[in-house]
Amino acid sequence: MRDIFVISDTHFGHENILTFKDDDGNPVRSFADADEMDALMIENWNKTVKDTDIVYHLGDVYFDKGHQVLPFLKGRKRLVLGNHDNPKSDHLMKNFQKIMLLRHFPEFDCILTHVPMHESGIFKVNYNVHGHIHQKKSPSERYINCSVEVIDYTPVAIEDLIKGR
Repeated sequence: MRDIFVISDTHFGHENILTFKDDDGNPVRSFADADEMDALMIENWNKTVKDTDIVYHLGDVYFDKGHQVLPFLKGRKRLVLGNHDNPKSDHLMKNFQKIMLLRHFPEFDCILTHVPMHESGIFKVNYNVHGHIHQKKSPSERYINCSVEVIDYTPVAIEDLIKGR
């Protein structure tokens, strides 16, 4: 059976993200370097996702040479563009079946975006599944943050996200 997964803000290859701190001054991501971070995310992705599964990446995929990991990720990848993604990137076009600004899923009662939508825009569904805010708390119970920092650097089945509400 094919499953649908979501993940956001992998920032593959982004060395500088390892210097980011939370509000208490603690590292947002605790890895020795981007290679260690990438290796964990690749391992988690591939032990979770089957080749026939669909994965919606909710943006901010890679930096610098981080695109080199994309062919090694299982599943049929689709991208909801993030603020750090270049929609004309050959690497994205080659590794993602579809690239979009958002994805409406009436069957899961949600809309997928990179940045949390304004509350007034969430009117046909109950939930906005998003990334962008990394480890920070979503604005309300109607929002579900799928940034890697809050989903243990592992794609999450969309059904599990919604039924957990």
